[in-house]
Amino acid sequence: MERQGDLSARKSDHIHMALSARTEGKEERFDYEPLLGHHDLDQIDLSTMFLGRTFSAPLWVSSMTGGSEKARTINARLARACARFGLGMGLGSLRPLLTGKGDFEDFHVRPLLGPDRPLYGNIGIVQVDELLRDKALGQLWEVLEKLQCDGLVVHVNPLQEWYQPEGDFLQRPPLAIIEEFLPECSRPIIVKEVGQGMGPRSLKALMKLPLEALELAGLGGTNFSKLEWERRREEEKRERPQDLTRVGHGALEMIDWINREEEGPNIRCRQFIVSGGVRSFLDGHYLMERLNYPSIYGQASPFLKWALESQRALDNYIESQIAGLKMARSFLRARSFRMGPGRLEDDDSWTV
Repeated sequence: MERQGDLSARKSDHIHMALSARTEGKEERFDYEPLLGHHDLDQIDLSTMFLGRTFSAPLWVSSMTGGSEKARTINARLARACARFGLGMGLGSLRPLLTGKGDFEDFHVRPLLGPDRPLYGNIGIVQVDELLRDKALGQLWEVLEKLQCDGLVVHVNPLQEWYQPEGDFLQRPPLAIIEEFLPECSRPIIVKEVGQGMGPRSLKALMKLPLEALELAGLGGTNFSKLEWERRREEEKRERPQDLTRVGHGALEMIDWINREEEGPNIRCRQFIVSGGVRSFLDGHYLMERLNYPSIYGQASPFLKWALESQRALDNYIESQIAGLKMARSFLRARSFRMGPGRLEDDDSWTV
């Protein structure tokens, strides 16, 4: 029971803070249902089966860094956090290890992550094509084995490569490379973009392949094409007009296309990591609710920001995301564009 003094202090705070606490803007994506949830967050189960493992919460650390000066510290902190909170993790590009220019310990996080957490390596589509041409895939499998990775993320990034001063160039369409690569694979494969997303034809083609998952990496988060354009010298920028950095598709747009694909024997990839412009648990919750297939949501920049600060800062951030997700699961329902606000409907599936 609240004491009279505490009650008086709280009411005084309300008076002094009322003006500064005025609502600015409104979250339009949800119906807020205050009668249907509860505050006992320990009873709200966020666990989900994904990539053949149980996630304690539907969060994925999207592939980030592997060749920078701070990579070892960043990856170690991310791995400890994933172990503590029961999440999954993608490593940065393994290219430095394949070329002999990287430090193995920058990537060697399995001892920190533990044996049960999903860990995926990462390589670019151009490097996959080179390994296929050179009949050197054994090098890739050897690196994945040493790192004890469960699978591999292949990133497809033609716009980023075109803008990158040191960029590599595709000799054939990525789809042809992936179709040749998959029969040779000894581990599950995820395909992702790096911040521009994918159009409906690309999504449809990938959903027909025996991939473990697709990561959307939609437009709206870190724009690596723009980042690479900024890295070019002024005289080089004229050679690569900036217009293409604005091309792409957001996560919600891609989700709409994915949902239009009818379930059937032609659809072989049925798991999705929703990423690209996912700034908070509200974005993640909304996008996962809108997607009709099993999904989790991924972030890169927010995890990187707090991992650079400290382990405690990173852990605190993840704790806040999980607590917010539980509250969202309890009290919020995602609207569809077709339903919109204000329509009453019977729904017996409302459980927490």
